[in-house]
Amino acid sequence: MNTTSDDQTTPAGSEFEHLEKTFSKLKAAYAQSPMSPLRQRIQDLNTLKALLIKHQHAIAAAINADFTARSATETMLADIVPSIQSINHTLKHLKQWMKPSKRRAGIHFWPASAQVIYQPLGVVGIIVPFNYPVGLAIVPLMTALAAGNRAMIKMSEFTPRTSTLIADILRTGFEESHVAVITGGVDISAAFSRLPFDHLLFTGSTAVGKQVMRAAAANLTPVTLELGGKSPAIIADDIPLQDIVERICFAKSLNAGQTCIAPDYVLVPRAKLDYFISLYKTAFNKMYPALNGNPDYTSMLNANAHQRLHEWLKDAADKGARIEKTSEESITDGSFRMPLYLVTDVTDDMQLMQHEIFGPVLPVIPYNHIEDAIAYVNLRPRPLSLYLFSYDRALQERVTIGTHSGSVCINDAMIQFGVDDLPFGGIGPSGMGQYHGREGFLSLSKAKAVMRKGRINSMKFIYPPYRGIVQKWLMKWLSR
Repeated sequence: MNTTSDDQTTPAGSEFEHLEKTFSKLKAAYAQSPMSPLRQRIQDLNTLKALLIKHQHAIAAAINADFTARSATETMLADIVPSIQSINHTLKHLKQWMKPSKRRAGIHFWPASAQVIYQPLGVVGIIVPFNYPVGLAIVPLMTALAAGNRAMIKMSEFTPRTSTLIADILRTGFEESHVAVITGGVDISAAFSRLPFDHLLFTGSTAVGKQVMRAAAANLTPVTLELGGKSPAIIADDIPLQDIVERICFAKSLNAGQTCIAPDYVLVPRAKLDYFISLYKTAFNKMYPALNGNPDYTSMLNANAHQRLHEWLKDAADKGARIEKTSEESITDGSFRMPLYLVTDVTDDMQLMQHEIFGPVLPVIPYNHIEDAIAYVNLRPRPLSLYLFSYDRALQERVTIGTHSGSVCINDAMIQFGVDDLPFGGIGPSGMGQYHGREGFLSLSKAKAVMRKGRINSMKFIYPPYRGIVQKWLMKWLSR
């Protein structure tokens, strides 16, 4: 602990002390009530839903302030509405999910019964990213509460107003021994990930995800990592471009591309490259006829994020890429808004092809044959999502089975995240584990095996000494 010269605790030391005390409080409370009943869980979810609905406008205002310009409609679409719908889905199915699952004990253990019960893990840690600071806090929290856990949330230091607001809102609905919210900088985030949680759920970059997993490993804490990567969009030759360009444009422009499952690059038939770019510019300008002060178009989070993308664009241009703006409008409104940039003639040594872009820059890569497009994807780290645009059912099946990704969406982009009955999660560099729906309930529950025997001890027939005729017959029968 840091101290001043007169041995008084510094603010940083006080934050660390609060972190540890809060965690201890949650652990102690869970020990007193390790299996919360259905009625308590339903009450928790209804409380969470009511808080979201009550404070939705304040939440939108806080996120807007943190981003310098964040579309209020996008906050509703991507943070508030998915959270409410996820709560509704869980409320509808939770009773069924909680029921013990009957299993077969096998005749050789007769008389016996077997079942699986779903027990809360304990205290779940949730580390929240900046891009969707409410949705990616509330949905994991809701999942933890539905599974009967207590939760401790570390909000992002990059959205301080939203983080403080969420802490205040949740404090009005939950005791700190049930749901606790932690704010603070990178040092607090690092200390948070080192706590001996019963499960740790992190959403963020692959690089930070490695650090979180390393910290969790010291405590053997199981982790769910929702990372990112470069999610590809493959446009097959059979589909008319005018049918699908708006869908890609909307998915890439939502939250200014600061979405882990946004299309990171597009593979398009070589003969249709220029037509795709032309249609894309038209679609973008139809959705966003002006950028300055446009309440529908979100800004990059801050100056650093804005500068990073411009440095990557310069790097690409210096290495031979062709860069086209979707709009020539200069940004003069004080925000960090950017027009979307379409980049062609890209190579693997360019920065924007080596990292998740996370912003309004879209590489467009031509291919000659669909086999080349599939091979291009398969030669690279496994993405969080893959998008295929094709009406050919055989090709849809081929790409779905022949590639690896956290999810596949055919003929649209990003909407799979909003389907509450589908699991969400990455694979390899794009993450591990999954949540949403029943899979989320299972991820944050312990599926405990329970075996029951009664008065009759049928196992005595195999007790030593091992020379009886019954034992020999049993071994022969069981090893058929």
